[in-house]
Amino acid sequence: MGPLPRTVELFYDVLSPYSWLGFEILCRYQNIWNINLQLRPSLITGIMKDSGLYMANDLKLLRHHLQIPIHFPKDFLSVMLEKGSLSAMRFLTAVNLEHPEMLEKASRELWMRVWSRNEDITEPQSILAAAEKAGMSAEQAQGLLEKIATPKVKNQLKETTEAACRYGAFGLPITVAHVDGQTHMLFGSDRMELLAHLLGEKWMGPIPPAVNARL
Repeated sequence: MGPLPRTVELFYDVLSPYSWLGFEILCRYQNIWNINLQLRPSLITGIMKDSGLYMANDLKLLRHHLQIPIHFPKDFLSVMLEKGSLSAMRFLTAVNLEHPEMLEKASRELWMRVWSRNEDITEPQSILAAAEKAGMSAEQAQGLLEKIATPKVKNQLKETTEAACRYGAFGLPITVAHVDGQTHMLFGSDRMELLAHLLGEKWMGPIPPAVNARL
């Protein structure tokens, strides 16, 4: 019987492109490193107010390096400062509560819409389209969408966001590793080599061998 997997939490928002980068790398490594990856949908506006415009050129470089089809939205300021991600993150919270096995795919599809195809993630039909592309039935997706206004879902998203703040978050993503009775909070998508060190695992770059990274 091998060692039990260590728990690693990823707090993220689909409005954060760096959350997507960290998400994909952790998904690639979760079996290689024998970790119990727990996805924690959070709300970035509850943690930070100013995203800055530095990321445009940064994302262009990272797109090729990490092989993740990330592109800057044409109406960036509207996407980040006006439209936001509240409905999308409440929807992912509902997914996590009702069908956690679908959370990875549903999250990825929402990132693909806003950060790869320049599509909307705020309107109900947009969220439903992402959910169905992730493999949900229309009925299942509609049922989850109807729950985003419930106190249970609202409170869960608030509690998860507050948990990220308690860990010391000042933006997203943060990765929280629980190793040998200690908790380590790492900010950003570029701390995976340090995470590997904390886990006592080998870092093999953003695209480890034998992993099909094409999205």
